[in-house]
Amino acid sequence: SLPGTATAHKLVVAIRQKCNAEDVLNELNDLPNSRDASDMDMAEAPFNPLKIDVFVQTLLNLGSKSFSHSFAAISKFHAVFKALAETEEAQICILHNMFELWVDHQQMMVVIVDKLLKVQIVECSAVATWVFSKEMVGEFTKMYLWEILHLTIKKMNQHVTKLSREMNEAKEKLARTVESSSSESEDEASPNPQKQRKKAEGSGQEKPTEEQVERMEEKLEAAYVDQKRLFLIIFQRFIMILSEHLVKCDTDGRDYDTDWYRWTIGRLQQVFMMHHEQVQKYSSTLESLLFTSDLDPHILDVFHQFTALRA
Repeated sequence: SLPGTATAHKLVVAIRQKCNAEDVLNELNDLPNSRDASDMDMAEAPFNPLKIDVFVQTLLNLGSKSFSHSFAAISKFHAVFKALAETEEAQICILHNMFELWVDHQQMMVVIVDKLLKVQIVECSAVATWVFSKEMVGEFTKMYLWEILHLTIKKMNQHVTKLSREMNEAKEKLARTVESSSSESEDEASPNPQKQRKKAEGSGQEKPTEEQVERMEEKLEAAYVDQKRLFLIIFQRFIMILSEHLVKCDTDGRDYDTDWYRWTIGRLQQVFMMHHEQVQKYSSTLESLLFTSDLDPHILDVFHQFTALRA
């Protein structure tokens, strides 16, 4: 009786018969879009939740035998995931479906999210938004969810570090190329066998062009923007849920200092401490946009403690 059941059955048969990504997309094309056209911004890329429900749950269920079976399924149908996950909203829908299927297997959820990030099916910002979504409220105090959040932040940090290192190496190579070309005329004037041999050895290395270095700088700049956005999402969600709790307790005349409150404040402090080097780069942005003077002192104190430690 569930919408898409017939397509799911067809998909199971097709995947078992070693179909390709194009065959899967053709099967999914017949599914109606449950979202009303008026709900969608015309500029928004197409997003059909039913297609994602049917595909993700069918595929991950077929690959549920082991981690390696799941990884092989994700790799084989990577193109289908990419076609369905064009927007952040669609990526969050993929994560919700993964959660619905694997709600009782926390370790599987951690490794699948890690894999989806690694093969760039979902973005770090989508994972952070999903972690703090209303659907995950019941899981909020479970350790695996925080393991997922921290591995997401680490993935982003590693990506930025890698791009930064590559760009610096390329700049150094380019500088050496300029130096060597300027001394070439001197070498021609007074041939030195040792210099000629070094030059021949060096010529085997690939020299980056100025255009390549510029492209690397652009990529790094974009990565910094993504990193800043990730931290803004995480801290904004923390502020929202903690403020909501404090206001509700104040209205109801209850003590705010509950187990949930201590857990959540502790998690906020943990994000600051574990990723202090990266957070520090954006502390002025965080102060001007999120940790403003009108914020509840209980939340603001956490930020002030962090800035005091880094001072």
